[in-house]
Amino acid sequence: MVVAEEDLRARVEGRVGYITLTRGKVLNAVNRTIVDRMTEVLAAWAEDPTVALVMIDADSEKAFSAGGDLSAMYHFGKSGDYQSGNDFWRDEYRLNAMIDRFPKPYVPFMDGIVMGGGVGISAHGSHRIVTEHSVVAMPECAIGLIPDVGGSYLLRQAPGRLGEYLGLTGTRMNGADAVYAKFADHYVPRERLADLKARLIETGDVGEISRFEVAAPASDLEARLFDIARIFSGPTVEAIRDMLAEDEAEWALKAHEAISKASPISLLCTLWAVRGGRSLPEALRNEYRFVSRVLEHGDFVEGIRAVIIDKDRNPKWRYAALEAVPQCTLCQMTAEAEGGDPDFG
Repeated sequence: MVVAEEDLRARVEGRVGYITLTRGKVLNAVNRTIVDRMTEVLAAWAEDPTVALVMIDADSEKAFSAGGDLSAMYHFGKSGDYQSGNDFWRDEYRLNAMIDRFPKPYVPFMDGIVMGGGVGISAHGSHRIVTEHSVVAMPECAIGLIPDVGGSYLLRQAPGRLGEYLGLTGTRMNGADAVYAKFADHYVPRERLADLKARLIETGDVGEISRFEVAAPASDLEARLFDIARIFSGPTVEAIRDMLAEDEAEWALKAHEAISKASPISLLCTLWAVRGGRSLPEALRNEYRFVSRVLEHGDFVEGIRAVIIDKDRNPKWRYAALEAVPQCTLCQMTAEAEGGDPDFG
Protein backbone atom coordinates (compact mmCIF):
# COMPACT_ATOMS: atom_id res chain seq x y z
CA MET A 1 0.00 0.00 0.00
CA VAL A 2 1.24 3.47 -0.94
CA VAL A 3 -0.62 6.60 0.15
CA ALA A 4 0.85 9.71 -1.46
CA GLU A 5 -0.90 12.97 -0.63
CA GLU A 6 0.25 16.50 0.01
CA ASP A 7 -0.13 16.05 3.77
CA LEU A 8 1.75 12.77 4.22
CA ARG A 9 3.41 9.87 2.42
CA ALA A 10 2.74 6.33 3.59
CA ARG A 11 4.51 3.35 2.04
CA VAL A 12 6.23 0.08 2.82
CA GLU A 13 10.02 0.15 2.50
CA GLY A 14 11.83 -3.07 3.27
CA ARG A 15 10.45 -4.36 6.57
CA VAL A 16 8.98 -1.01 7.59
CA GLY A 17 5.60 0.66 7.27
CA TYR A 18 6.86 4.20 6.80
CA ILE A 19 4.88 7.44 7.31
CA THR A 20 6.34 10.86 6.55
CA LEU A 21 4.45 14.05 7.37
CA THR A 22 4.74 16.56 4.52
CA ARG A 23 2.93 19.68 5.75
CA GLY A 24 6.17 21.49 6.51
CA LYS A 25 4.81 24.94 5.66
CA VAL A 26 2.40 24.67 8.62
CA LEU A 27 4.84 22.77 10.85
CA ASN A 28 3.07 19.50 10.04
CA ALA A 29 -0.10 20.42 11.89
CA VAL A 30 -2.26 17.33 12.37
CA ASN A 31 -5.40 17.64 10.24
CA ARG A 32 -8.28 15.41 9.18
CA THR A 33 -6.30 13.89 6.28
CA ILE A 34 -3.43 12.86 8.54
CA VAL A 35 -5.76 11.31 11.11
CA ASP A 36 -7.79 9.39 8.53
CA ARG A 37 -4.84 8.15 6.47
CA MET A 38 -2.77 7.13 9.49
CA THR A 39 -5.74 5.21 10.88
CA GLU A 40 -6.17 3.46 7.54
CA VAL A 41 -2.55 2.43 6.99
CA LEU A 42 -1.94 1.40 10.59
CA ALA A 43 -4.95 -0.91 10.47
CA ALA A 44 -3.55 -2.49 7.30
CA TRP A 45 0.02 -2.77 8.58
CA ALA A 46 -1.08 -4.35 11.85
CA GLU A 47 -2.26 -7.35 9.79
CA ASP A 48 0.53 -7.34 7.17
CA PRO A 49 3.13 -10.05 7.91
CA THR A 50 5.71 -8.30 5.72
CA VAL A 51 5.68 -5.23 7.99
CA ALA A 52 7.84 -5.76 11.08
CA LEU A 53 7.56 -2.24 12.49
CA VAL A 54 6.16 1.21 11.81
CA MET A 55 8.27 4.34 11.51
CA ILE A 56 7.02 7.94 11.39
CA ASP A 57 8.98 11.11 10.70
CA ALA A 58 8.60 14.46 8.93
CA ASP A 59 10.22 15.98 5.87
CA SER A 60 11.13 19.10 7.85
CA GLU A 61 13.99 19.43 10.34
CA LYS A 62 12.17 22.31 12.01
CA ALA A 63 9.19 20.34 13.24
CA PHE A 64 7.95 16.80 13.52
CA SER A 65 4.52 18.31 14.28
CA ALA A 66 3.81 21.50 16.19
CA GLY A 67 0.23 20.51 17.05
CA GLY A 68 -3.25 20.26 15.65
CA ASP A 69 -4.86 22.24 12.84
CA LEU A 70 -5.92 25.30 14.84
CA SER A 71 -7.21 27.22 11.83
CA ALA A 72 -9.74 24.50 11.11
CA MET A 73 -10.87 24.48 14.74
CA TYR A 74 -11.26 28.26 14.70
CA HIS A 75 -13.51 27.95 11.64
CA PHE A 76 -15.63 25.29 13.32
CA GLY A 77 -15.98 27.41 16.44
CA LYS A 78 -16.78 30.70 14.71
CA SER A 79 -19.34 29.06 12.40
CA GLY A 80 -21.01 27.16 15.22
CA ASP A 81 -20.11 23.82 13.62
CA TYR A 82 -19.20 22.23 16.91
CA GLN A 83 -19.99 18.72 15.74
CA SER A 84 -17.27 18.74 13.08
CA GLY A 85 -14.74 19.72 15.72
CA ASN A 86 -15.96 17.01 18.05
CA ASP A 87 -15.89 14.40 15.29
CA PHE A 88 -12.26 15.29 14.57
CA TRP A 89 -11.23 15.04 18.21
CA ARG A 90 -13.02 11.72 18.63
CA ASP A 91 -11.26 10.21 15.62
CA GLU A 92 -7.90 11.73 16.55
CA TYR A 93 -8.12 10.28 20.06
CA ARG A 94 -8.99 6.87 18.64
CA LEU A 95 -5.83 7.10 16.53
CA ASN A 96 -3.82 7.97 19.64
CA ALA A 97 -5.24 4.90 21.41
CA MET A 98 -4.53 2.78 18.32
CA ILE A 99 -0.86 3.83 18.41
CA ASP A 100 -0.63 3.01 22.12
CA ARG A 101 -1.86 -0.54 21.64
CA PHE A 102 -0.33 -1.16 18.21
CA PRO A 103 0.80 -4.79 18.05
CA LYS A 104 4.15 -4.03 16.40
CA PRO A 105 6.96 -1.63 17.31
CA TYR A 106 6.03 1.98 16.54
CA VAL A 107 9.08 4.22 16.12
CA PRO A 108 8.49 7.99 15.97
CA PHE A 109 11.38 10.32 15.15
CA MET A 110 10.55 13.26 17.42
CA ASP A 111 13.09 15.61 15.88
CA GLY A 112 12.41 19.36 15.98
CA ILE A 113 9.19 20.77 17.44
CA VAL A 114 6.77 18.22 18.90
CA MET A 115 3.73 19.76 20.55
CA GLY A 116 0.05 19.06 21.12
CA GLY A 117 -1.31 16.85 18.37
CA GLY A 118 2.26 15.99 17.38
CA VAL A 119 2.74 14.45 20.81
CA GLY A 120 -0.38 12.37 20.23
CA ILE A 121 0.97 10.65 17.11
CA SER A 122 4.44 10.09 18.57
CA ALA A 123 4.68 9.81 22.35
CA HIS A 124 2.25 6.87 22.59
CA GLY A 125 4.64 4.81 20.49
CA SER A 126 6.81 1.98 21.78
CA HIS A 127 10.29 3.24 20.75
CA ARG A 128 10.28 7.04 20.87
CA ILE A 129 13.38 8.82 19.57
CA VAL A 130 14.45 12.39 20.36
CA THR A 131 17.50 14.39 19.34
CA GLU A 132 19.50 17.42 20.45
CA HIS A 133 17.06 19.50 18.37
CA SER A 134 13.84 18.17 19.93
CA VAL A 135 11.45 20.63 21.56
CA VAL A 136 8.57 18.82 23.26
CA ALA A 137 5.68 20.56 25.02
CA MET A 138 1.99 20.56 25.84
CA PRO A 139 1.23 24.33 25.76
CA GLU A 140 -2.55 24.07 25.46
CA CYS A 141 -3.51 26.21 28.48
CA ALA A 142 -2.06 29.24 26.68
CA ILE A 143 -4.66 28.86 23.91
CA GLY A 144 -7.67 27.88 25.99
CA LEU A 145 -7.42 24.11 25.63
CA ILE A 146 -6.04 21.40 27.95
CA PRO A 147 -3.26 18.87 27.30
CA ASP A 148 -5.19 16.36 25.20
CA VAL A 149 -4.46 13.59 22.63
CA GLY A 150 -3.69 11.47 25.70
CA GLY A 151 -1.29 14.13 26.95
CA SER A 152 -2.87 14.24 30.38
CA TYR A 153 -2.03 10.53 30.78
CA LEU A 154 1.56 11.05 29.63
CA LEU A 155 1.91 13.92 32.09
CA ARG A 156 0.53 11.76 34.88
CA GLN A 157 3.34 9.23 34.23
CA ALA A 158 6.09 11.83 34.59
CA PRO A 159 8.27 11.70 37.74
CA GLY A 160 7.20 13.62 40.83
CA ARG A 161 4.93 16.53 40.02
CA LEU A 162 6.40 17.24 36.62
CA GLY A 163 3.04 16.47 35.02
CA GLU A 164 1.29 19.30 36.80
CA TYR A 165 4.21 21.63 36.10
CA LEU A 166 4.51 20.85 32.40
CA GLY A 167 0.75 20.81 31.85
CA LEU A 168 -0.10 24.04 33.64
CA THR A 169 2.85 26.07 32.34
CA GLY A 170 3.45 24.57 28.88
CA THR A 171 7.18 24.53 29.63
CA ARG A 172 9.25 23.25 26.71
CA MET A 173 11.39 20.15 27.13
CA ASN A 174 14.56 19.44 25.23
CA GLY A 175 15.44 15.90 24.23
CA ALA A 176 17.08 15.07 27.54
CA ASP A 177 14.10 16.42 29.48
CA ALA A 178 11.70 14.42 27.30
CA VAL A 179 13.55 11.20 28.09
CA TYR A 180 13.57 12.00 31.81
CA ALA A 181 9.86 12.91 31.80
CA LYS A 182 9.02 9.62 30.05
CA PHE A 183 7.85 11.27 26.84
CA ALA A 184 10.68 9.53 24.94
CA ASP A 185 12.91 6.47 25.19
CA HIS A 186 16.02 6.95 23.06
CA TYR A 187 18.37 9.89 22.46
CA VAL A 188 19.94 9.77 19.00
CA PRO A 189 22.00 12.64 17.52
CA ARG A 190 20.37 14.09 14.41
CA GLU A 191 23.40 13.24 12.27
CA ARG A 192 22.76 9.53 12.93
CA LEU A 193 19.06 9.48 12.07
CA ALA A 194 19.41 8.75 8.36
CA ASP A 195 21.65 5.75 8.99
CA LEU A 196 19.34 4.47 11.72
CA LYS A 197 16.30 4.72 9.46
CA ALA A 198 18.12 2.85 6.70
CA ARG A 199 19.10 0.13 9.15
CA LEU A 200 15.55 -0.27 10.42
CA ILE A 201 14.24 -0.50 6.86
CA GLU A 202 16.79 -3.19 6.09
CA THR A 203 16.36 -5.29 9.22
CA GLY A 204 12.96 -4.51 10.72
CA ASP A 205 14.68 -4.90 14.10
CA VAL A 206 14.18 -2.18 16.73
CA GLY A 207 17.15 -3.63 18.60
CA GLU A 208 19.27 -1.74 16.08
CA ILE A 209 18.36 1.54 17.80
CA SER A 210 20.87 0.76 20.55
CA ARG A 211 23.69 0.96 18.01
CA PHE A 212 22.87 4.59 17.23
CA GLU A 213 21.64 6.07 20.52
CA VAL A 214 23.80 7.84 23.08
CA ALA A 215 23.25 8.62 26.74
CA ALA A 216 20.96 11.62 27.11
CA PRO A 217 22.57 14.70 28.69
CA ALA A 218 21.59 15.72 32.20
CA SER A 219 18.01 16.99 32.44
CA ASP A 220 17.23 20.40 33.90
CA LEU A 221 13.89 18.98 35.01
CA GLU A 222 15.63 16.34 37.09
CA ALA A 223 17.73 19.01 38.78
CA ARG A 224 14.57 20.92 39.76
CA LEU A 225 12.43 17.90 40.62
CA PHE A 226 12.28 18.50 44.38
CA ASP A 227 11.42 22.19 44.10
CA ILE A 228 8.80 21.51 41.45
CA ALA A 229 7.22 18.81 43.61
CA ARG A 230 7.16 21.12 46.63
CA ILE A 231 5.06 23.67 44.77
CA PHE A 232 3.07 21.67 42.24
CA SER A 233 1.78 19.22 44.83
CA GLY A 234 -0.49 22.04 45.93
CA PRO A 235 -4.17 21.06 46.16
CA THR A 236 -5.45 23.68 43.72
CA VAL A 237 -4.18 25.81 40.85
CA GLU A 238 -4.70 28.86 43.05
CA ALA A 239 -2.45 27.38 45.75
CA ILE A 240 0.21 26.49 43.19
CA ARG A 241 0.08 30.00 41.71
CA ASP A 242 0.43 31.60 45.14
CA MET A 243 3.40 29.42 46.10
CA LEU A 244 5.11 30.27 42.82
CA ALA A 245 4.61 33.97 43.59
CA GLU A 246 6.63 33.54 46.78
CA ASP A 247 9.56 31.81 45.08
CA GLU A 248 12.33 33.93 43.57
CA ALA A 249 13.93 31.21 41.41
CA GLU A 250 13.95 32.02 37.70
CA TRP A 251 12.04 28.86 36.75
CA ALA A 252 9.34 29.71 39.31
CA LEU A 253 9.00 33.26 38.02
CA LYS A 254 8.53 31.94 34.47
CA ALA A 255 6.02 29.36 35.67
CA HIS A 256 4.04 32.00 37.55
CA GLU A 257 3.99 34.23 34.48
CA ALA A 258 2.76 31.38 32.27
CA ILE A 259 -0.05 30.51 34.67
CA SER A 260 -1.02 34.16 35.05
CA LYS A 261 -1.45 34.51 31.28
CA ALA A 262 -3.24 31.21 30.60
CA SER A 263 -6.98 30.54 30.41
CA PRO A 264 -8.39 30.13 33.92
CA ILE A 265 -10.92 27.54 32.71
CA SER A 266 -8.15 25.54 31.02
CA LEU A 267 -5.87 25.68 34.04
CA LEU A 268 -8.51 24.34 36.41
CA CYS A 269 -9.55 21.58 34.03
CA THR A 270 -5.91 20.67 33.29
CA LEU A 271 -5.19 19.97 36.94
CA TRP A 272 -8.34 17.81 37.03
CA ALA A 273 -7.27 15.94 33.90
CA VAL A 274 -3.63 15.34 34.89
CA ARG A 275 -4.63 14.07 38.31
CA GLY A 276 -7.51 12.07 36.84
CA GLY A 277 -7.14 9.47 34.12
CA ARG A 278 -5.32 6.40 35.47
CA SER A 279 -5.26 4.74 32.05
CA LEU A 280 -5.02 6.09 28.53
CA PRO A 281 -8.68 5.27 27.68
CA GLU A 282 -9.84 7.02 30.86
CA ALA A 283 -7.63 10.03 30.13
CA LEU A 284 -8.89 10.29 26.57
CA ARG A 285 -12.46 10.07 27.84
CA ASN A 286 -11.83 12.92 30.29
CA GLU A 287 -10.12 15.02 27.64
CA TYR A 288 -12.97 14.46 25.21
CA ARG A 289 -15.48 15.61 27.80
CA PHE A 290 -13.66 18.94 27.94
CA VAL A 291 -12.88 19.44 24.25
CA SER A 292 -16.40 18.50 23.14
CA ARG A 293 -17.60 21.65 24.92
CA VAL A 294 -14.63 23.97 24.55
CA LEU A 295 -15.57 25.51 21.19
CA GLU A 296 -18.94 26.65 22.56
CA HIS A 297 -18.31 27.15 26.26
CA GLY A 298 -14.55 27.52 26.72
CA ASP A 299 -11.73 29.84 25.70
CA PHE A 300 -10.33 27.91 22.74
CA VAL A 301 -11.73 30.07 19.94
CA GLU A 302 -10.46 33.22 21.65
CA GLY A 303 -7.09 31.62 22.29
CA ILE A 304 -6.67 30.72 18.62
CA ARG A 305 -7.74 34.21 17.61
CA ALA A 306 -5.10 35.80 19.80
CA VAL A 307 -2.26 33.51 18.73
CA ILE A 308 -3.02 32.44 15.15
CA ILE A 309 -5.63 34.75 13.58
CA ASP A 310 -5.02 38.30 14.86
CA LYS A 311 -1.68 37.44 16.50
CA ASP A 312 -2.08 40.15 19.13
CA ARG A 313 -1.17 37.72 21.92
CA ASN A 314 -3.79 39.39 24.08
CA PRO A 315 -6.65 36.93 24.65
CA LYS A 316 -9.76 38.07 26.48
CA TRP A 317 -10.65 35.02 28.56
CA ARG A 318 -14.23 34.43 29.71
CA TYR A 319 -13.10 34.87 33.30
CA ALA A 320 -10.34 37.25 34.34
CA ALA A 321 -9.05 35.15 37.24
CA LEU A 322 -9.04 31.61 38.56
CA GLU A 323 -11.24 32.64 41.47
CA ALA A 324 -13.87 34.02 39.09
CA VAL A 325 -14.60 30.70 37.36
CA PRO A 326 -17.94 29.38 38.67
CA GLN A 327 -18.02 25.85 40.00
CA CYS A 328 -20.89 25.10 37.63
CA THR A 329 -18.58 25.84 34.68
CA LEU A 330 -16.09 23.22 35.85
CA CYS A 331 -18.89 20.71 36.35
CA GLN A 332 -20.18 21.44 32.84
CA MET A 333 -16.75 21.04 31.21
CA THR A 334 -15.95 17.75 32.94
CA ALA A 335 -19.32 15.97 32.95
CA GLU A 336 -20.14 12.98 30.74
CA ALA A 337 -20.09 13.97 27.08
CA GLU A 338 -23.42 14.85 25.54
CA GLY A 339 -24.88 11.69 24.06
CA GLY A 340 -22.49 9.53 26.07
CA ASP A 341 -18.71 9.18 26.31
CA PRO A 342 -17.01 7.68 23.24
CA ASP A 343 -15.17 4.38 23.71
CA PHE A 344 -11.39 4.83 23.55
CA GLY A 345 -10.58 1.45 25.06
